[in-house]
Amino acid sequence: MRFSQRSLCSLWNSDLELTLKLLPDFLCYNKRVNIADLLEKSLDNSQLDLIRLVADESSALVFPLYLVGGSVRDLMLGRPIVDVDLALEGEAIRLGRVLVIKYGGELIAHENFHTATWTFDNPVSNLKSLDFASARNETYSNPGALPTVTKSTIDDDLRRRDFTINAMAIRLDGSHFGELLDLLGGKKDLEARLIRALHVKSFMNDPTRIFRAVRYAARYGFEIEPETLALVNSESLAVLRELSGDRLRYEFDLIFEEKEFPFMFARLTKLGVLDAIGAPGFDSTYASLMDEIPDPALGLPYDRMALGYLLWLTDTTPATIKYLSDRLRFTAELTDTLLSASALKQMLPNLHNQKPSAWTFAIEKMPLTSIYGVYLITREGPLLEYLSTWRHVKPHVNGDDLKARGLEPGPKFKEILTRLRAAWLDGEVKTEEEELLLLKKITQ
Repeated sequence: MRFSQRSLCSLWNSDLELTLKLLPDFLCYNKRVNIADLLEKSLDNSQLDLIRLVADESSALVFPLYLVGGSVRDLMLGRPIVDVDLALEGEAIRLGRVLVIKYGGELIAHENFHTATWTFDNPVSNLKSLDFASARNETYSNPGALPTVTKSTIDDDLRRRDFTINAMAIRLDGSHFGELLDLLGGKKDLEARLIRALHVKSFMNDPTRIFRAVRYAARYGFEIEPETLALVNSESLAVLRELSGDRLRYEFDLIFEEKEFPFMFARLTKLGVLDAIGAPGFDSTYASLMDEIPDPALGLPYDRMALGYLLWLTDTTPATIKYLSDRLRFTAELTDTLLSASALKQMLPNLHNQKPSAWTFAIEKMPLTSIYGVYLITREGPLLEYLSTWRHVKPHVNGDDLKARGLEPGPKFKEILTRLRAAWLDGEVKTEEEELLLLKKITQ
């Protein structure tokens, strides 16, 4: 069967799923295919207008401009394009400076990596920033090291990427708008639903690609190609074990943003990745709790990532939490949240059948996220009562009132106010008059 570019674009527009079934060989074995209609249909107007503006300036500099990486992958899968990733054969920073001169905004340049971020407030687009990079090559001084970057061609840029499905590009400038560049069979692997590394040293050079392979497989329902899976071996895991905590934590942060994160943890466990860094598996029975956003009436902060770590680690020991906090370089706030949640879960048996004041005074210094997370795990009613009501209960009497009664400020003030608060919490007093009577009684 033969297709013209016009008929191909029409087919893309009319039935994306049918196209994916009929054209894998055509798209993979033809280096350049025009899919301008699909590009225009998939991008919203603000994205498209901004891309055309940048493409015009890039074309004037004779810098071929491409949409690359995950943007192309998601476009071909018919998924929304969240991030617009651009690469050009030329000077990305020079292009950025031209854009700032003509259209305003600011440029953040990264000379060592030949990348730039243009931030702007431009009526052409409702976007606020755009990242673009010079097409580049990467070399690794040793396994697991950050790469040394040199400018190169788009072909080299695609060949240095992680997986075939991320190694496609769509040209954006001039009459070339919409030309697909697929050197490595990415489209064919999309059709086959495969995650395939580009070379046998891929995971040795950058072991974080193991995490990415697992994320993509779970997110898209793909399989990791057998030869690629075999690259997750003792050698690549040994390199992964030596990675910095910041790089490892970033990968877990990304996992907790994903809907299918429990499947990702299960796969990482099976592959030996978690064992390599001394981390436990994730209890899949907690997975659905990630979707329980607090009732707005509670006024609680909701941090999905912090909740994810809490559900992952609360049932471990404080020693494990401290180890992973150090290994993955958790923030002090996250570490406190995790240790508090662990402590709270351990103290629950001692709080059973206690009065509201005992619960309140035992947990009120703990982060709210810790208390909410443990409530989700245990469904202990008093924890929800604390979050919704008890934490807001205060006596009407304050320090000024005590001074007005001739009492000297000091530790006694705290004892009196705590006693009054406990009386309100436990139902011992229910009105201001009853509070004053109790105050008179305890200060005589």
